[in-house]
Amino acid sequence: MNGLLILLIIVLLGVAAWQLSKIFSLTQIGTAKDDSAIATDKDNNINGYLMFAFVAFIYIFTIYSFVKWGSFVLDTPASLHGQDVDNLMNISMAIIFFVQTLTQFLLHYFAFKYRGKEGQKALYFADNNKLEAVWTIIPVIVLAVLILYGLYTWNQIMYVNEDEEVINVELYAKQFAWEARYAGDDNTLGKANVRYIKDVNTLGVDMSDPASQDDKVVAEIHLPVGKKIHFRMRSQDVLHSAYMPHFRAQMNCVPGMVTEFAFVPTLTTAEMRGTAMMMKKVDGINKIRAKKSEALVAEGKPALEPYTFDYLLLCNKICGASHYNMQLKIIVESEADYKKWLKEQKTISVAVKEANAPKVDPAANPADAKVVVDSTKTLAQVVAKK
Repeated sequence: MNGLLILLIIVLLGVAAWQLSKIFSLTQIGTAKDDSAIATDKDNNINGYLMFAFVAFIYIFTIYSFVKWGSFVLDTPASLHGQDVDNLMNISMAIIFFVQTLTQFLLHYFAFKYRGKEGQKALYFADNNKLEAVWTIIPVIVLAVLILYGLYTWNQIMYVNEDEEVINVELYAKQFAWEARYAGDDNTLGKANVRYIKDVNTLGVDMSDPASQDDKVVAEIHLPVGKKIHFRMRSQDVLHSAYMPHFRAQMNCVPGMVTEFAFVPTLTTAEMRGTAMMMKKVDGINKIRAKKSEALVAEGKPALEPYTFDYLLLCNKICGASHYNMQLKIIVESEADYKKWLKEQKTISVAVKEANAPKVDPAANPADAKVVVDSTKTLAQVVAKK
């Protein structure tokens, strides 16, 4: 790899030296008898037709990109605000595509039409107020509409009414993993600080805060469909970005501060798996995996397991060497299934007390071990009741 980079640098330096030599030669035109560097009508015609060829390449490659890689575009949004985000994106892309197509054609057409010809002099005028007004006012209006629509959409997404019923969840980012914390019955997340990180308390939850006692730290995210989820995000080390593409949600996780994002899931995991677009994507992925598995089996290695779609929480900032491994599974389910799952999760207060409970060797004194186990269970039950 290093050899390739060195070769690339040498080639680029050679190109730069060649370009500098051409520039020097051009500066000498008129001082020497050799005028071979002056463009002729033939040269101008060639460059004019090359301009047409290049604009044709742009259009052909654009169409090819839509056909070849269009399947990578995310399909049905899985959140309530997702449709607004997709609409804004589609409108922006349509305007960009129209303007790009028109301006690129005009640019290359004029380069051909007004190419240099021997004896022809260009008409020069200093300004044209009407033209300048047109190409200034139209972009201003279009951009103003897009910005206002974007601000309206953003405010709709980010606004959380204090009296609104929401589920409070914390996303905690660190190199290179995610953890999540759910508020308990009080629906209030306890205070936290990196200074409190110790042993099983990997999120630095302040255990002296009464609101922390019923919080639950989990290894995967479960969300009830149709309920508003209010995410609060922290980072332990560097800048991360909580990215949930199918929910059209992304927010930076910044060390030393808490950022927020809220949305309402509208499609369960099972429903998203059943959409036509997702079934087609999964089928395509599994065909690739099956082909790869044949090669692995031939080498005596285990075959790849079939791919099954799941929502994922990803990091969308290049946060280090294992950035690509930083993901957490998200399951969207019915409210009943969500409540059942949450009820089964252990509170952080119980987890901390169990971790700090005295360790007894059952082989040394079985009677003492029974007393410790029984007392731990009683303590856990008391904490759970609180």
